[in-house]
Amino acid sequence: MERDLSNYRKTYQKGELLKSQIPENPMELFRDWFIEVDTHFNVGETNAMTISTIGLDGFPKSRVVLLKKYTFEGFIFYTNYKSEKGKAISLNPAVCLSFFWPAAERQIIIKGKAEKIAENLSDGYFESRPRGSQLGAIVSNQSEVISSREELEQKLQTLEKSYEGKSIDRPDFWGGYIVKPEELEFWQGRPNRLHDRIRYKLQSDYSWQIDRLCP
Repeated sequence: MERDLSNYRKTYQKGELLKSQIPENPMELFRDWFIEVDTHFNVGETNAMTISTIGLDGFPKSRVVLLKKYTFEGFIFYTNYKSEKGKAISLNPAVCLSFFWPAAERQIIIKGKAEKIAENLSDGYFESRPRGSQLGAIVSNQSEVISSREELEQKLQTLEKSYEGKSIDRPDFWGGYIVKPEELEFWQGRPNRLHDRIRYKLQSDYSWQIDRLCP
């Protein structure tokens, strides 16, 4: 099977990213971009992000998760701690996050270290989830082999009956991570492939070095 994609072309002309117009703290720029994309572009899940880890087999692996909170300290998402990504983070907390918003012709790449958030914060978020999502988190041994879809659905039905009329506590194998950034790169598409790339690198005094990169 072969398909030639060399004729796929797009002209980027929806914005610019000038060093003279950006804040000293990259989290302010992230906030501004996120709000702008979420408000003015029909992106769908603006908070969808790709997280890349180094797996136990030595290979990098990327998958899409949902950002649930961002602060000046970092980016928070939730998952099963015993999943493939959870085991990878336990072995090597260095991860990469990326956001791609094609409607805005923007991309953000974030390098940082992931660590578990406080248990009470994970408890609070778990309590806010729909009941079906709570049960789904418990019933799924994420990343483990399963014989069939029917087996999974049967496990869910059994769990629904056992929790009927009861509150559901967060399982200790499920919770949040915060990725504390050490480097952020903001990419804005520009004409003639001369894209704007601005990189922030965290310094030892916690200031940010700002550089423009060649596209």
